[in-house]
Amino acid sequence: MKICTITCLLLSLCLGFPSVYAQDVEAGRVGKVDARYLNEVGRLIKTRQLQQAFQFIIAQTKRNRDDLIRLTEIPAPPFMEAKRGVSYAAMLTEAGADSVWTDKVGNVIALRKGKQRKGRVALDGHLDTVFPQGTDVTVKMRGDTLFAPGIGDDTQGLIIVASVLRALEAANIETQSDVLFIGSVGEEGLGDLRGVKHLFSEQSPRIDSWISVDGGEVGTISTMGLGSYRYRVTFKGPGGHSWGAFGLANPQHALGSAIHYFSKAADKFTRTGARTSYNVGRIGGGTSVNSIAFESWMEVDMRSEIPENLNLVDSLLKASVQQALNEHNAMKRMGPALTVDIAKIGDRPSGELAESVPLIQRAMAAITQFGLTPKTGRGSTNSNIPISKGIPAVTVGRGGKGGNAHALNEWWYDHEGYKAIQVTLLTLLAEAGIATP
Repeated sequence: MKICTITCLLLSLCLGFPSVYAQDVEAGRVGKVDARYLNEVGRLIKTRQLQQAFQFIIAQTKRNRDDLIRLTEIPAPPFMEAKRGVSYAAMLTEAGADSVWTDKVGNVIALRKGKQRKGRVALDGHLDTVFPQGTDVTVKMRGDTLFAPGIGDDTQGLIIVASVLRALEAANIETQSDVLFIGSVGEEGLGDLRGVKHLFSEQSPRIDSWISVDGGEVGTISTMGLGSYRYRVTFKGPGGHSWGAFGLANPQHALGSAIHYFSKAADKFTRTGARTSYNVGRIGGGTSVNSIAFESWMEVDMRSEIPENLNLVDSLLKASVQQALNEHNAMKRMGPALTVDIAKIGDRPSGELAESVPLIQRAMAAITQFGLTPKTGRGSTNSNIPISKGIPAVTVGRGGKGGNAHALNEWWYDHEGYKAIQVTLLTLLAEAGIATP
């Protein structure tokens, strides 16, 4: 263990690996926990059943590691989570759920019935990773550190969800409310939260409280949703030879102008007010160096803490694209005009919940039981959807130590990883309630 700790430190310092995950909740404010929730959770943690569950979690460390490796090595590219979903459904069935099914969009859902059946609490990890089909997801080990794309984000989150279910069964704990254990699809990238959007649509059973496992540190929880819009902007024209067809309107040139105009306008806008960001993440088009492109495209990501700013930076993008289109059509010397298509490919709502919401208070109270100071922050996770609808929701950390999320050399080290499972279990039970015999 000591050797691995030194190895991880060297990796972080010498190679410049980040110590937290890229999509983590940004550093937030220290949460203020009401005394009644501290007392409620304090009583809960002292019960014999919960202590049994905690001991079971520690005893399952090797099993959880083996399951983490096995799940990580099942590819789950965007929109191709089915194979991993089959394996995860089997895992939840074996863990003791009353029923397990896969809904029409691919979410794996396990129901553990509550004794009173009053309300429904969901515990979620997402099945998908950002990596495309064909990515080598073989887990490599250096000491106790595991390296593989998706090893932490969010495969370890899935392991926590299953481990909590096993702990409830092992300690024979009955909850008052029904609990749903979920492996959701479409959290990453162009998945656009499609799994959780379906879960909170009229086509799914009502969910009263939502807990996602998709952060890094145990003490930080997301209680605020970071909204985002994503667009694919495509300029189109006839295309032709760079010499013989010179004078045609050029989609590549128009795209460059659009990026320039947007960058200047968005830079000025985002320097004041609520935090807002913009990014041209991908561009493409053209067939050769001596060809006028017939198509040129970019993918743009914009985020803001508040919907008003997101809508304003959105309008700046569209105005910049239109300005570039008009300008380059005016410059053409022959042929048809350029056209442009602006397609929205992502829409994540923002929102905030008051710190006084019982679920948030219980999550913070659970964290304090482990000698940690709870911090609330803003993130872009599955919790965005329930938060935007005013439904109690938090995203909690998967614990351990890790880094390089969304990179091929992502790593995770089980440094007291059991604590994240215990905090998650404690939060869940405080919200779902323990049924009296």
